Amino acid sequence: MGKHQPLTPEMSKDTYPITAAVRVLRAHKVPFTPCLYTYEAHGGTTVSARELGVPEHNVIKTLVMEDDGKKPLIVLMHGDCEVSTKQLARLLRVKTIHPCAPDVAEKHSGYQVGGTSPFGTRKTLPVYMERSIADLPTIHINGGKRGFLVAMAPADLIRVLQPTLVEIAIAELAAASHGDD
Repeated sequence: MGKHQPLTPEMSKDTYPITAAVRVLRAHKVPFTPCLYTYEAHGGTTVSARELGVPEHNVIKTLVMEDDGKKPLIVLMHGDCEVSTKQLARLLRVKTIHPCAPDVAEKHSGYQVGGTSPFGTRKTLPVYMERSIADLPTIHINGGKRGFLVAMAPADLIRVLQPTLVEIAIAELAAASHGDD
């Protein structure tokens, strides 16, 4: 599998959705490569990584969460990891952090769940990024529509979003159980 969806005769290589996220990236002169794939409901980063032929670790999830005071925030996490909400709550000095319900996440971000980008959100939300994402050569992150990721340098994401770097990753059990048996 290649890195990008094959172009059909009716599609030029410049054809991709012009979302709020794309507008923000263009405004900040961020070089990116649009990556289209066939979206599968509830497929998550496993599907997008498979369809694009990239490691799931390099596909970054954009998660809309809120604290116990209902203050929304965004967490950027490796596709093959989960978020330690307890650790994040400790760092933020709040009781709890939990994922927003889909309708609440859409209200805060302006994006449909499955197509949430950290760029161009409806409201400016604080962004917390797993520190090791910065070490990757290239990341694939949602471009603001289901089935649409953008490949870019993590340094550009940091420049535009100015996230707080955190260490809150939990390796997924499936990934952790692939050791020597």
